[in-house]
Amino acid sequence: MANRLLMPKATAVWLVDNTALTFEQIAQFCNLHPLEVKTIADGEAAQGIKGLNPLTTGQLTREEISKGEENPEHRLQLAAAKITLPEKKRRGPRYTPLSRRQDRPNAILWLVRNHPELKDTQISRLVGTTKSTIEQIRSRTHWNAANLTPMDPVTLGLCSQIDLDIEVEKAAKSKPQVETQDTGLLPARATENLPTEAEAQADLDESKVFAKLSSLGGAAEKTEKRD
Repeated sequence: MANRLLMPKATAVWLVDNTALTFEQIAQFCNLHPLEVKTIADGEAAQGIKGLNPLTTGQLTREEISKGEENPEHRLQLAAAKITLPEKKRRGPRYTPLSRRQDRPNAILWLVRNHPELKDTQISRLVGTTKSTIEQIRSRTHWNAANLTPMDPVTLGLCSQIDLDIEVEKAAKSKPQVETQDTGLLPARATENLPTEAEAQADLDESKVFAKLSSLGGAAEKTEKRD
């Protein structure tokens, strides 16, 4: 990894306040524009930034600063790092031991059946396979589809239970929410005073009885008048 200056602007603040280096020298060393260094010197920029001493961080030596102060044309050189940090490895497909690779189709079949919400990329991360293999197992076109048996990838040692739970949780969060359909039921407040079916039937029968009695009473009155 290339050796780079730590906190360039904070280093520039310290060099402006503690050395006689030119703005151009500080700008070149800190990878800034000379005008930006001038605004720092004028107090117009980096007012809230605390200066960082490059001597204590081991990125600049006192001899190098003296050379720059004596010769305005001298370009400051970043000191060699005492410790070389290894580059971060890029995360690639999960490595699967040779003894377990023959079990991957069975694990894929288990994941497809038991967790259909998982995407192909998630299954690929879990068991270290390709999307084409997953598609073949989904469509039952895999060359050994007839002999495949669903097997838990955690039991097979292809992934950990934590990794599986994380992927399932991600798939659940990304799954679209199903909207609940309106059943057409009235709220309880709107129905609490409504009569029951039995009460309504009773009222109906009672009205029929009174209507019949009224008709009988009218017929009897007409008979008496005739007599």
